[in-house]
Amino acid sequence: MNLIQGYDPDTLRELVDPRECLTRLAEIENQRSLPVLLERVWLLKVLDRLDEALELADETVRQARMAGTRKDLLRARVLHATVLQNRGAHAAAAQELATCANEAEGQGWAGIAAFAHQHHGKNAYEARDFEQARESFKRSLFLRRAAGADDSDLEKALRAIEAAERRSVATADMLV
Repeated sequence: MNLIQGYDPDTLRELVDPRECLTRLAEIENQRSLPVLLERVWLLKVLDRLDEALELADETVRQARMAGTRKDLLRARVLHATVLQNRGAHAAAAQELATCANEAEGQGWAGIAAFAHQHHGKNAYEARDFEQARESFKRSLFLRRAAGADDSDLEKALRAIEAAERRSVATADMLV
């Protein structure tokens, strides 16, 4: 089920229908599998219920550490970092996302590394470090291509690079 309707061109955050997200959250509320916990964290995050999202993200990381694979743990840590980002803890999110991206690349998991780099770029973008955002988005694009991503995923990465470049130019123009 894809609840993402698009991305805000200014913030790069997901655009969702809150009613659909609430309905889905109610459907999976009592399920405890790791994939469902990850989905619940994401739903709480996009609904801006960040305290609940952080608490559940912490639990999800613990569960992945105890019962999941290394890939599961990386996915849980990336999602946890995105909750930190949405709470405004950009430095903590950047550190966690960079660590996850490096670990995934070291293991040869291009898809997970691309996912971590994309979110690292979004975090940098939100923190107004547009050069870092652009570099992270470019790395994500390279890794997505290497992983054989479909055109829509590549397009998302290209749009993010363009947004970071626009913001970088606009910021430089304001300083002149």
